[in-house]
Amino acid sequence: MEVNAVVWFRKGLRIHDNPALDRARRGATKVLYPIFVLDPRYLERDRDAFSPGSARAGLGRIQFLLESLTDLDKSLRRLGSRLVVLRGGDPAEVLVRVLKEWNVGKLCYESDTEPYGQARDARVEVFASAAGIEVFSPVSHTLFDPADIIRKNGGKPPLTYQSFVKLAGRPLPPIGQQFSALPPVGDLGEWEDVGVPTIQELGYGDVEFSPFRGGESEALKRMDEYLSDKEKVATFEKPKGDPSAFLKPATTVLSPYLKFGCLSSRLFYHRIQEIYVKAKKLTSPPVSLLGQLLWREFFYTVAFGTPNFDRMRGNEICKQIPWKDDDQLLASWRDGRTGFPWIDAIMVQLRQWGWMHHLARHSVACFLTRGDLFVHWEKGRDVFERLLIDSDWAINNGNWLWLSCSSFFYQYHRIYSPITFGKKYDPTGKFIRHFLPVLKDMPKEYIYEPWTAPLSVQKKAKCIIGTDYPKPVVSHEVANKQCRQKMGEAYALNSGGPSQVNDEKLVELRRKFDQEESTAADQGPKLKQKRLTT
Repeated sequence: MEVNAVVWFRKGLRIHDNPALDRARRGATKVLYPIFVLDPRYLERDRDAFSPGSARAGLGRIQFLLESLTDLDKSLRRLGSRLVVLRGGDPAEVLVRVLKEWNVGKLCYESDTEPYGQARDARVEVFASAAGIEVFSPVSHTLFDPADIIRKNGGKPPLTYQSFVKLAGRPLPPIGQQFSALPPVGDLGEWEDVGVPTIQELGYGDVEFSPFRGGESEALKRMDEYLSDKEKVATFEKPKGDPSAFLKPATTVLSPYLKFGCLSSRLFYHRIQEIYVKAKKLTSPPVSLLGQLLWREFFYTVAFGTPNFDRMRGNEICKQIPWKDDDQLLASWRDGRTGFPWIDAIMVQLRQWGWMHHLARHSVACFLTRGDLFVHWEKGRDVFERLLIDSDWAINNGNWLWLSCSSFFYQYHRIYSPITFGKKYDPTGKFIRHFLPVLKDMPKEYIYEPWTAPLSVQKKAKCIIGTDYPKPVVSHEVANKQCRQKMGEAYALNSGGPSQVNDEKLVELRRKFDQEESTAADQGPKLKQKRLTT
């Protein structure tokens, strides 16, 4: 029997290896509505946010989404269809209304594992079930179904990468079949296809420069270019790679395309496997390129199976640590004004490009949390979630849990120095000079520690520290020592497990840390004065 079908795009913004689209177009389908519903939570301007954008996303990621939708629409038009873009409030409510009005018999969409997506989809499924609408929601954003992995592990997510890999096995191959046409789009009735809006039409100004453009076409092009160097693919080894390389990044830069589903992770996996089969020399997981794809899967699985994964409180796998609540330090870090050029340049790159190398992310996340500032990882997570074009709920939270030593990784004494780490890759400071032009004339001897430059050197470089560029917000040597001590005491507090740490214990330890900081601050000027008089 002929039916009207809807394929509902959210992520999965592609034609290739798209099981939902494939199911929707197969069979005796009379008309096919490929739709995307503009979500006001994601797109409406938030004037109170610290950067241009909505309450949920910065301008860079919104622009990347719009570019991806525009590219998807072009691809659908080549197949005799088009992307129907709707607006009208909550996406679940909009979808229920069109299912009623368009006499839809089949609804297909890619499964979503994020809490917001799960709640949204559950509302739609309740209506579809009552209305007798066939629903097909395949897992295609990830290589594996997180629920399957958790079932194999006895109902709990595996908490180590190694245990996850043993359970996962090999993913299914991508859909290889190509199709040359799609059923026509039906009558929209009272609904208007508003088309993909521009940034300006959404009420924003121009977007800051970013070298990364959204869309399936760009994703496939980038993948092909990267995979063309087969030796590099076979010998890829994380954490090796230059975090200061910016004109030609030392990594794939495919993460935003995987995040929006412009690139199928299954296609990418199997293309890499084709290279591995013929390679003479190979790196192995977890440091290999396939190993990195499996890290993505690991975080998706743990996130899916862990209540409150995106917060410290109520998260059974997260150590309870009395982080500092200091909005001034947070703003200095967020806005690239810490006085540490390596940290500040990375944060400027984040704001301008919406992306930075994974080791750069490690550097600034460690600095904010257990390395120097001892600010809550959730605060840093929120900044990344807003500004990154590849911000992915599971991976972003998983990495912040890891880098703050709140979960997964516990060697808190191992830190990324805000001075020596970047210097190892970029001794002359090219990266810093590009993203912090105020320091472009600072001699290389002082580019990572400009506060140590003599005043005469600062004047010659036209950059007076404390006036043209900030002084360091902390002494790294002192702050790092204090952070290690605090982490040691917090770990001792968690010795019986995070669930045994109540609010009273956290407040008590926080009060102790504050008192120690206050005492140290009082003693600092006295010690300095004593040294001056002797």
